[in-house]
Amino acid sequence: MNLKQRLQDDMKTAMRSHDAEALSTIRMALAAIKQVEVDERVEVDDERFIAIVTKMVKQRKESVHMYEEGHRHDLAQKEQAEINLLQKYLPEMMGPEALTAAVQAAIAATGASKMSDMGKVMGVLKTELAGKADMGDVSKTLKQLLSA
Repeated sequence: MNLKQRLQDDMKTAMRSHDAEALSTIRMALAAIKQVEVDERVEVDDERFIAIVTKMVKQRKESVHMYEEGHRHDLAQKEQAEINLLQKYLPEMMGPEALTAAVQAAIAATGASKMSDMGKVMGVLKTELAGKADMGDVSKTLKQLLSA
């Protein structure tokens, strides 16, 4: 079963159990997926699904940060609940050790040795780590390793 179908099945389950928060979040995710399908005239596969949901999680993390700064803890909790639900559809993220090892391998593979090589290495890492790691963390780790 692909991820989109799993999301649709979970929507039916949320409807049956009258889980309004889950239903709202799932419908929002399905709307984002449908928008991509209509705009690009393609059927969303699991890889693209992960990219869409990852973007949604990133947006919500930014919202949580902004709400916390504005002392709107109620809204921050709502956004965090959406993040928790959406993360069920994403692959497990890499830990810091695995991330560092992957970045070191990419540096070795590309022969990068200075900060000006960062774009070349990030190009390799984006395809390799898509959906498996936060690209902001990847960038930070890469900067640390190249500047050392």
